[in-house]
Amino acid sequence: MRLNNSKIKSLFQNQDIRGLAGNFFYLSILKIISFVFPLITLPYLTRVIGVEKFGAIAFATAVIVIVETVVDWGFNYTATRDAARDREDVGVVSQIFSEVIFSKLTLMVICFILLFSLLPLFSLSKETELLLLLTFAYIPGHILFPEWLFQAFEQMKYITILNVLSKLIFTVLVFVVIREQSDYVFQPLLVACGYIVSGIIAMFVLVKRYGVYVRFPKFGPIFKRLKSSTNMFVSLIVPNLYNNFSVILLRTYCGDGATGIYSGGEKFHGIVDQLTQVLSRVFFPFLARHKDKHSLYVKIIGTIAVLMSLLMFFGADLFVDIFLTPNFSDSAIVIRILALSPIFLFLSNAYGTNYLVLVGKENLMRNIYVVWSLVGFALAWILVPRFGYVGVAFVLLSIRGTIGVSNYLVAKRLMKEKTHI
Repeated sequence: MRLNNSKIKSLFQNQDIRGLAGNFFYLSILKIISFVFPLITLPYLTRVIGVEKFGAIAFATAVIVIVETVVDWGFNYTATRDAARDREDVGVVSQIFSEVIFSKLTLMVICFILLFSLLPLFSLSKETELLLLLTFAYIPGHILFPEWLFQAFEQMKYITILNVLSKLIFTVLVFVVIREQSDYVFQPLLVACGYIVSGIIAMFVLVKRYGVYVRFPKFGPIFKRLKSSTNMFVSLIVPNLYNNFSVILLRTYCGDGATGIYSGGEKFHGIVDQLTQVLSRVFFPFLARHKDKHSLYVKIIGTIAVLMSLLMFFGADLFVDIFLTPNFSDSAIVIRILALSPIFLFLSNAYGTNYLVLVGKENLMRNIYVVWSLVGFALAWILVPRFGYVGVAFVLLSIRGTIGVSNYLVAKRLMKEKTHI
């Protein structure tokens, strides 16, 4: 009996390793696609719409990203964790899926009503209001594409295929639809189109391939799920106080031109940061079941983060020369200031999301994010009006750094305490 149990255990471990290797293969494809597609559209967009319209898109995106964070409510981590633990039980998974979908839809409706009820208070132009409305279309597309559930199943194959499809649709539509500067307002709608198509296909795969079904949950379970994800939500929403809010401040005090310069440099870091986040979330369900593999994960992702930081610092001028227009030359400054960002994000992901959350210490991570995000909020009010896009970049880097180091120190303390028990 012991021998059989040992063999079974070994088989599952080998399956986990093979599954992780397969996920890395698809992740590699996704990484390449994440690099290539934005670099195809970025030169074209910056040339056709110019710095100021590029900045207007960055402003609208900053606003809607805050809405997106509210709608997600931390489910992309907490629901992934819960579904990964019971992924063999289609009933439990379907219950989690239903609660998350209806929670997100409810939050989306509330956010839509609040946002467009408050817009008249800010004296925005009709063009800006239209841009915000079209950018909001990204939210239902994002809900339809339940990437978090595929992560719980550790199925990077589907995430990769659907992401490639989404980016391909967007890339083709950019060259078809955006032909002159005034067409810039359609850019966010094109992003939404890609996500909506991929989301519909994703739903079909979940139903047909995995037998997941949707049922109308009662209010009680929805409220319970919202409550259980609140700590994670707070940890994810408060960075907007210094991150996206700084972009809104930049546009308010310095205009669309300065916002465009910052966004031009930040786009490259956005690509790198996205890869860091994808790596973190690929490992998340695996580490939920194999916490003893955390040190190996740290070595792999840490090495990648250092290489990315070096690439950003030394390649800044080259990136701007190749992929942007001469009007974006100062974007190289932003790229260099943010060069350490991948390392700091690695610390936050490795020791915050992928350790503190997995050991049930979301409250500690929440406290770290709340304290330092409030500091960043205050710092943004001081630095952004005076130093413009340089101030935004400095605020982002310094607060990401303190958050990353704080997560590292708290996690290491818990690890040390655990070894002494």
